[in-house]
Amino acid sequence: MPRITYFDTAGTRHDLDLPVGSTVMEGAIDNGVAGLIAECGGACACATCHVYVEAEWLGRLTPMQDMEDAMLDAASSRQPNSRLSCQLEVSDELNGLTVHIAPNES
Repeated sequence: MPRITYFDTAGTRHDLDLPVGSTVMEGAIDNGVAGLIAECGGACACATCHVYVEAEWLGRLTPMQDMEDAMLDAASSRQPNSRLSCQLEVSDELNGLTVHIAPNES
């Protein structure tokens, strides 16, 4: 299983082995990573699963779709490396991905 590293909002590191086909959001929720809320349950409708992806991984992710881009526009803490973790499907190619949970305004 691919290993994804999360840094929660307090800076605590969580190294999690996740099943292929799950999402980075599901991994955080299922394992109690602090700060990731995911109010909409992964429907790309709220931006409360906002994460910052470490720069070296940006080019390896699936391209951002218009809906995700629009949701991130509503996030006050958007950065160039922002993504919605519900839109990041875990695959073997993402083994070693590191994300930082963004501050949540909700």
